Amino acid sequence: MSEQLIRRDFVKRLSAAALAAMASGRPRALRASGQEVPVDQPPARADACILLWLAGGMAAPETFDPKRYEPFEKGLDVAKMLSTFPAIPTSVDGLQICQGMENIAQVMDRGTLIRSAVQPDLGSILHSRHQYHWHTGYVPPQTVACPHLGAWMAKVLGPRNPVIPAFINIGQRLEGVGESEELKAFTTAGFFGSQFGPMNLPYPEQAAAAVRPPKGMDAQRFADRNRLFRRLVDQSPQRQYLSDYQQESMLRAMDGAYRLLSAPERAAFDIHAEAPETIERYDTGRFGRGCLLARRLVEAGARFVEVTTEYVPFLHWDTHKDGHTTVARMHQEIDRPIATLVRDLEDRGLLDRTLVIVASEFSRDALMEGQPGSQARDQATVKVDQVTEMTHYGLHRHFTGGTSVAMFGGGVKRGFVYGATAPERPLMAIENPVSVEDLHATIMTAMGISPQTGYEIEGRPFYVTRDGTGRAVEDIFA
Repeated sequence: MSEQLIRRDFVKRLSAAALAAMASGRPRALRASGQEVPVDQPPARADACILLWLAGGMAAPETFDPKRYEPFEKGLDVAKMLSTFPAIPTSVDGLQICQGMENIAQVMDRGTLIRSAVQPDLGSILHSRHQYHWHTGYVPPQTVACPHLGAWMAKVLGPRNPVIPAFINIGQRLEGVGESEELKAFTTAGFFGSQFGPMNLPYPEQAAAAVRPPKGMDAQRFADRNRLFRRLVDQSPQRQYLSDYQQESMLRAMDGAYRLLSAPERAAFDIHAEAPETIERYDTGRFGRGCLLARRLVEAGARFVEVTTEYVPFLHWDTHKDGHTTVARMHQEIDRPIATLVRDLEDRGLLDRTLVIVASEFSRDALMEGQPGSQARDQATVKVDQVTEMTHYGLHRHFTGGTSVAMFGGGVKRGFVYGATAPERPLMAIENPVSVEDLHATIMTAMGISPQTGYEIEGRPFYVTRDGTGRAVEDIFA
């Protein structure tokens, strides 16, 4: 047998073993004794989740966790540089965030701010590894394709509206950008199959075109083409390399797409249907337009929507130089849309049952890569002891010892702050640190999914939080 055939046979058997196990699998948990038991799912505080992903490493001291402010000055010691934006008051007494986020400051009384999220170094502090870890709960590489958080919600909870995809990803290109293969690795349903995968909409202003039948095609011809395509998939020679579960998952995904393209609910994808003044409130760029699309999709019945500022190496929040200048621009991009989204959901009576999360893969520091004791390679491209020009002014290194996550709605307390980081370097979480596992457990608990929910894959349990170890931060719930 040729090497190519051996490899194909291995892939076929591996995928069949992993995915066939999912066909009739039910959520489960394991007691300490190893006995398999049904999962007791917590009561759901939220029906939908919107993740606002500030990809590239949002510096907490420049956003949600201001420290001692040092204005730009030639000759400033970099060691003294903690925050390059002054603190401003918010709608919560005693709570301050950074200048440039004045609109978000006025909605902080609608949510909880976690200031003590922590991440491991993972041996190498790379964006793609940390983004994979954050989105799946597992550190790459893994022996199976790990599902995204959105895919878990789609699988366990199902769709809120059978026509609207349960998992929608807005703003991230998966082709033509750096580290695209790494981004694809976690923007997926993994072993759950394509039925639970994301609908990717990189340009929110073009979303309406993505849910229309081809131009000039009438309903009958469109239906005939769908039936022919299903037949071709079923009879394809490549069918032998798909498990029955894969095949059924693919066909169900196709059926879902066909229903959407034939349904009136597709109007939710058209942000241009909004009043011009509404569009203007959101429109600071692709991210702002994505927030507007997310609101429309949740209204229409989406279960999980991620909106990202988009990860492109050395752009946006990935500030390896010009930190202050770049973050000032990012403030302008996110401030008004995030606040408008929170207010709009509240005005429509949706905020209480929608969990809105603002997060990033890690924070940043001017001096330290990782955290004290880390052996990670320093990836700063500008290394100076003193600020002599604006390109030096700002926080450039990857910091995993403490960052911020904001949550609104979805049953979390209003005007509440959980955890704290040190006031001086190193800015480690010194009060109530929250690991990725516990953060995921908190999110899933809000959605009515037990952190111990799991399925058997390749003969071993695979959980929604790593090894079922995540524990929800119950203190943040009202």
